[in-house]
Amino acid sequence: MNDIIIGGKGAPTPVEPGKAAKEESGAQTPFGTVLKQTIRDINNLQLKADQAIAKVEVDNSASIHEAMVALEKADISFKAMMQVRNKIIEAYQEIMRMQV
Repeated sequence: MNDIIIGGKGAPTPVEPGKAAKEESGAQTPFGTVLKQTIRDINNLQLKADQAIAKVEVDNSASIHEAMVALEKADISFKAMMQVRNKIIEAYQEIMRMQV
């Protein structure tokens, strides 16, 4: 089930408070880059689910079980992405309500 995690990187590693998570190269990854890559990964899961369903419907070459697993992975990833989007919007709205 590790590939259900957004980004498909496996289980998250604990980070000490006050320290940012860094890639293997040692440089921090910009938030925008992480967001774009995550959206691409979720889109790829959606496309794989569509392909699996098409194989079952048209070719009868894949099992229904595999298609349903691919569909559920895509669905869970999409729902998680929507929750992250909602939190980002809430944070933006909270910042906009702050008085300067």
